[in-house]
Amino acid sequence: MILFKNADVYAPKHLGRRDVLVCGGRIEAVGETLEGGTGCRIIDASGKKLAPGLIDRHVHVTGGGGEGSFHTRTPQIQLSSIIKAGITAVVGLLGTDDMSRTIEDLIAKIKGLKEEGISAYALCGAYGVPSPTITGSIKKDIAFIDEILGLKLALSDHRAPNISTDELIRLASDVRTAGMISGKCGCLVLHMGDGKKKLTPVFEALEETDLPVKIFQPTHINRNYDLFLDGIRLVKMGGTIDLTCEEFPQGQIEGIQDPMIGLLEEARRAGADMERITLSSDGQGSWSDYDEYGNLVKMGVTDVGNMYAQLRSLVINGGMELEKALPFFTSNPAKVLELAPKKGCICAGSDADLLLMEEDLTLDTVMAGGRMMMEGKKLLVKGTYES
Repeated sequence: MILFKNADVYAPKHLGRRDVLVCGGRIEAVGETLEGGTGCRIIDASGKKLAPGLIDRHVHVTGGGGEGSFHTRTPQIQLSSIIKAGITAVVGLLGTDDMSRTIEDLIAKIKGLKEEGISAYALCGAYGVPSPTITGSIKKDIAFIDEILGLKLALSDHRAPNISTDELIRLASDVRTAGMISGKCGCLVLHMGDGKKKLTPVFEALEETDLPVKIFQPTHINRNYDLFLDGIRLVKMGGTIDLTCEEFPQGQIEGIQDPMIGLLEEARRAGADMERITLSSDGQGSWSDYDEYGNLVKMGVTDVGNMYAQLRSLVINGGMELEKALPFFTSNPAKVLELAPKKGCICAGSDADLLLMEEDLTLDTVMAGGRMMMEGKKLLVKGTYES
């Protein structure tokens, strides 16, 4: 047992000064004056903030990239990178490359991360169609492989399969049915590019069918402003959008002009349900710039650490209250992925995925499933082959 005493708790709602008791990998109790009993380790959290671990719903755990030929394939993610970023749960997925990257390797990596101590989930599919699967069936992958929550697909992108609205409807219907049968969210995560159609195929599919809007979950929705406006429209219909966190040079966030702050405020002013908006890292994926003729000009690797940097920037640069910033990284993804209240909050019965932060939001301690992964800014657990 571990008892955090006198922490300033953000659940993510601000609860104020509380004690949090952890036992058997879960939160046993949250209260003002808790006692741990014999053998319980007491951690004095006075002067620190206690928050749920971050949920990163978009990580290329086996690496991404490859769009500049084979030497540009990005490496697999390491456990230490995830922990140092305050992330305690990830959703792994494939990207452009569904030829040298396989769904089997993805699921093996996800299982490995679980064995190393964090929560990990996955999506079948990639950019293209037919979608890569393990069983040969999207429905069976979602229904029978525990880690798989839904399907990945690309839309409105020069690398997308350019499927018809009817094909999109068929895929969404398969995902919906499999999610119902398996008790999962059954989400269709849509990689969005700069294409002129934006979310038009999704709106057409919703207009022509009775499919619930929650199935369609577009990501990279802040790729351009017009796409973002389409995203706000989807949210106001009851849908979910995912924004990709900004990159911060050399880990610095103080005083940097952060466009995310303005986008979130605009969504709020437009009357969007802010609980339907999530933020993710696109970690280990490649970012790329193309010229007007479609030639690759520049590319690099996205750091999973941009999640925690983005959180700090919203508060430090944007003046956003911590209890309003945290949900984008914790309770919101937990709810839309239907992992709540097990994930994304601090309450009795939830998984003990916790972050202890200094007053300036410097990360001090990371706990995943009740296990100390980092403490006093010192990494305690590394991946199997990390030195």
